[in-house]
Amino acid sequence: MAKGGSAVYRVTEVIGTSSNSWEEAARNAVKTASKSLRDLRVAEVTKLDVKVEDGKITQFRTRLSLSFKYGA
Repeated sequence: MAKGGSAVYRVTEVIGTSSNSWEEAARNAVKTASKSLRDLRVAEVTKLDVKVEDGKITQFRTRLSLSFKYGA
């Protein structure tokens, strides 16, 4: 049995997007995910990429692994 302070966390992967930067893409992902994930704790950037159209970057994409408290 778990004793005080122990917890179980789940990890899920999300992708945030932005037309401005990878940082903004990460913020967008965390902001959106925090609306439905309980007790969000850590967001780890696992991949950065961009969408290219006609030789120009049109979208920054940040992939994050998010850990949040697992609800029974």
